[in-house]
Amino acid sequence: MITKSRKPMNDNQLITKESEWIAYFTSSIERIIAKMERMKKDCRPTLGGENFLTDKEVAERLRISRRTLQEYRNEGRISYIQLGGKIIYKESDIERLLKDGYREAYLTDL
Repeated sequence: MITKSRKPMNDNQLITKESEWIAYFTSSIERIIAKMERMKKDCRPTLGGENFLTDKEVAERLRISRRTLQEYRNEGRISYIQLGGKIIYKESDIERLLKDGYREAYLTDL
């Protein structure tokens, strides 16, 4: 990100909380904190190096309904873990499912 350069302060300049440099510094810190909060929200710790996804997250990523996802479970198309009433999926299983379903294009001269 490119920002406007700030005029360097001279040695005799009094720094107050109203000064332009402090305002710029404060807004920069606030932007960094906001980015860190977004990262914290989006990132979850892993168990054994594995990320787990909810049925809602998997359905959104695959662009299918949660009902279709349930049919995939019932048909044995997709692996899952059931803990009580909660269903979760290994991210690596979803990636493998997509990789296995990949079909190479056979028409190359268009």
